[in-house]
Amino acid sequence: MIRLRHADETPHEASEINVTPFIDVMLVLLVIFMVTAPLTTVNVPVDLPSSTEKPAPRPDDPVFLTVKADHSLALGEDDVTMGGLASALAVATKGNRDERIFLRADKTVEYGALMGVMDRLRAAGYLRIALVNLQGEAEGSAAPAPDAPP
Repeated sequence: MIRLRHADETPHEASEINVTPFIDVMLVLLVIFMVTAPLTTVNVPVDLPSSTEKPAPRPDDPVFLTVKADHSLALGEDDVTMGGLASALAVATKGNRDERIFLRADKTVEYGALMGVMDRLRAAGYLRIALVNLQGEAEGSAAPAPDAPP
């Protein structure tokens, strides 16, 4: 005997995708990324390159402020104290606070000491500060000795 099934007699199949395992995997990945993301930004070694671009044109009479290795300051060729920096800059720039100050520092000077000098410059009203570096030399390359052949 042949029996015909009607459409209402067929069992209903689940046609939905079970997303619970996908959500579980995504939550686990989210937790992993949340835990590891801050660890990737701590103690990142940075090797900053030197500039090989042509230097910007300097004024005819630039004002150089130098931070020496012992943290003493020199304005041009003259030594200056941290307390007398504002008055010495006023004399060197003829009172023009818009003049660019070229800041040089020995490579052994700590970042905090350099920022302290920059804070003094800003407090004195000199906001245009240019940092001076060696042009055209790669980091770590030494200049040839004066008696060495080129």
